[in-house]
Amino acid sequence: MKTRKRGFLVTTLMALAMFSLVLSACGTKPEAANSNEAAAGNQLEAIKKAGVIKVGMMGTYQPYNFLNDKKELDGFDVDIANELAKRIGVKAEFTAQEFSGLIPSLQKKKFDAVISQVTITSDREKVIDFTEPYITNNVNIIVNNKTNDITKLEDFKGKTIGVGLGTNDESYLRNEVLPKVGDFEIKTYDDVITSLKDLNSGRIDATINNLYALKPIVDKNGFQIKAVGEPIKSDQAGVAINKDTPELKAALNKALKEMKEDGTYKTIFKKWFGEEPKE
Repeated sequence: MKTRKRGFLVTTLMALAMFSLVLSACGTKPEAANSNEAAAGNQLEAIKKAGVIKVGMMGTYQPYNFLNDKKELDGFDVDIANELAKRIGVKAEFTAQEFSGLIPSLQKKKFDAVISQVTITSDREKVIDFTEPYITNNVNIIVNNKTNDITKLEDFKGKTIGVGLGTNDESYLRNEVLPKVGDFEIKTYDDVITSLKDLNSGRIDATINNLYALKPIVDKNGFQIKAVGEPIKSDQAGVAINKDTPELKAALNKALKEMKEDGTYKTIFKKWFGEEPKE
């Protein structure tokens, strides 16, 4: 008799435990779902809730993004970022680091966006997303004033050419120019100023860059360098963001469009480049 009662009691307790587990599971499923949705969810809403959009940039690429005399990040990209942030109802918070690390940091969610003259390319679009372009830059061959034997890409053969590490220009030299022209040495740099110092002193034979980026550095440092020939290519830069953030992309594109329509973009462009945008 005692054995039968004990068995009944054990069975009852097991049933109650199972029922409790079922209730517990039913009660936590919606919360778990909500948690998963939040983790992968609407980045735009998360940015608005925080009141800040975290922006990564190089910080050594005048006049696009650089430290001014007050040791504050300044430049065309900074003004664009601040205006975009304002139009989605938040403030921009900036972090500067070497260009080659910007996209990996974006992918690790250290930033919400990178606004640092990131050229839109098919390779980059495989791993990150972009807004519509916010600037078009022409790229020229840059040489020392004393150099007369380099005026076109074909003249790179046997020379040493400097270029920014991890930039679209580096990819262009390695993937398009090298196979076409033949062997030349590519020397990479983490910032533009150092590459121009080497060009000025003759440690490299040429570099490629756009004239907007070079003028303030040349004016400040008195580098004896010049652009030669016609532009070798034209690049478009966009705001780089992570994939699967459609709401953020749509909001940034809307803000960019409105900036161009109401004249704000033109004002920012003229402030930094002294002329109206051509596009």
